[in-house]
Amino acid sequence: MRVNLTDPAALTCDVVGLAVPGRHSGSVWMPDLSLCLALVSLFWCLFLFDGWHKLFRDSDAGWHIRTGETILDTRNLTRTDPYSFTRGGTPWMDWEWGADVLSGAAHRIAGLRGVAILFAVAIAACSWLWVRLSFAAGGDFLLSCALALPMLSTVNMHWLARPHVFGWVLLLLWLLFLERATWKPRLVLGCAFVFGAVWANVHGSFFLAPIVALCYRRMWIGAVFALGTILNPYGLDLHAHVFRYLTDRDLLARVAEFQSFNFHADGAQWILLTVLVAMAGGVLAVQHRRIDHALVILLLTAISLRSARGLPILALCALPLANVHLSKALARVAHLVPAVRYSGRLRLLDGGCSGWMWAPLAVLLVCLFPAPAAGFPADQFPVAASAAVASLPASARVLSPDKFGGYLIYRFNGARKVYFDGRSDFYGSQFMKDYLRLMEARPGWREIAARYSFTHALLPVDSPLLDALASSGWKTNYKDATAALLARPD
Repeated sequence: MRVNLTDPAALTCDVVGLAVPGRHSGSVWMPDLSLCLALVSLFWCLFLFDGWHKLFRDSDAGWHIRTGETILDTRNLTRTDPYSFTRGGTPWMDWEWGADVLSGAAHRIAGLRGVAILFAVAIAACSWLWVRLSFAAGGDFLLSCALALPMLSTVNMHWLARPHVFGWVLLLLWLLFLERATWKPRLVLGCAFVFGAVWANVHGSFFLAPIVALCYRRMWIGAVFALGTILNPYGLDLHAHVFRYLTDRDLLARVAEFQSFNFHADGAQWILLTVLVAMAGGVLAVQHRRIDHALVILLLTAISLRSARGLPILALCALPLANVHLSKALARVAHLVPAVRYSGRLRLLDGGCSGWMWAPLAVLLVCLFPAPAAGFPADQFPVAASAAVASLPASARVLSPDKFGGYLIYRFNGARKVYFDGRSDFYGSQFMKDYLRLMEARPGWREIAARYSFTHALLPVDSPLLDALASSGWKTNYKDATAALLARPD
C-alpha cells in the first residue's frame, strides 16, 4: 500500500492503535512514543524527582490515606469530621472519597511506598495519554517530542500524592473521547453517563467536562455526563459544595495553590514556554477554523493564569491541541517541508509499534527495586518531633500549622486530633483568617489562642509565632532543625 506522506489525513492515528503498514506481532516489544514517554515519566518521577518523598511534600496525602482506610474498614463514608478538636463532629463532605479509597488500598498493600507507586503510575498514564491525544487530534511526531520537556517541567510542579492526579487522567481521557467519539450515539451517551458517575466520585474537577464538551459543540454528550455526576453519595449537594468552594473568593485568596504562579521563580522559563505555546496554538486554531480547539485552549489558559493549579492542566490538555495547529503552520514553510515529511514517516513507524509488554515489566521493576523507604520529607515535616508529640497526654490540644496537621493525622492514624489541616473547604474563610492571624502573630493572636485553649504548640522553627509564644512564657520541650514543641506555662 502506498501512503501519501504529505497528506495529514493519511497520518491520522486511532486513539488506541494505528492501522499502518509494518504492524506485526513483534510490535509488542517495540515501544511507541507514548509508551516511551510514559516510562520516562515513571522513572523520572520516582528516581530523578525522588517521588518516594517529594510526592508527599503536601501533607494532605496523610488524611486522604487515612480516610480511605477508614472507608475500607467500615464500608461507609465518614459524614462528620473525625480529625480535629476545633470542628470535631461537624458535618463533613469527603468529595474525593473514590481517590481516597485507592490511596488507602495502596497503603494497606505496601505502605507509603505503595502510594508513591500508585501515583507515579497515574502520572505515567498522563504522559501516555498526552501523546495519544496529540496524535488523535492530528499532531506532529517531532513536535510532540519537542513539547514533552516543557510539558513534564510544568506538570511536575504538582506531582503530589493527591486526588487531582486522577483528575488529570480523567480529563485527558475525556478529551480523547470527544476527539474520537464516532461510535453509535447510544454507546457514546452511555459512556458519557458512566464517565460522569466515575469522575464525580474521584475528584471535583468533573465540572470541567461539560464545559469542554460545550466547546466541542457536543451539548448532548455534556448533558448526559452531567446527569451521570448525580450518582454520588451526596447527590446534588456535591455540585453545590464544589460551586460554593470555587466561588468563595475570600477563602481561595488565602489558599496558595489557587494564586497566580510566580513567573520569576526558578525553572519558570519552561512554564512560561508552555503558556506561550498554548496561546500560539489557540491563535492558529482560530485561523484554521477549529473553534473547538481554540475555545478549549482559551479556557485552560484563563484558568492557568488565574491559578497555579491550572498550569499542569494547560500543559497536559492544551499542548496536544496546540501541536496540531503549530504543525500545520510549520508545514506551510517551504524549507521545513522535508522535516515535516520525515516526521510523518516517523509517525508511521511509531504507529506500527506498541511495546505494551514493557508497561507491566516496568511497574514490576519499580515494585521490586530496593529504593529508599518512602515517607514524608523529614526536612519539611515533624517526623523526628512526632515521638515527643506521642508522649503528650490524650487531652493535649496541640497548635500546629495546616501542613503539620495532615502529617499528624497520618502519623497518629487520626487518634491525635489537630487544630487545622488542609481541608480548607471544610474549615471556611473565617477560620482561615483567624488561623493566618494566629500563625503570623499579628495583633489579636493571643485572643485567638485563648479561644482554643491550646496546651502545646508544634511549629516550624522559622515560624513567627514560635518567638511570640516563647516571649509569653511557653517552654520548649523539644526542638530540631525542622520543628519545635512548646508547652503552655501552668
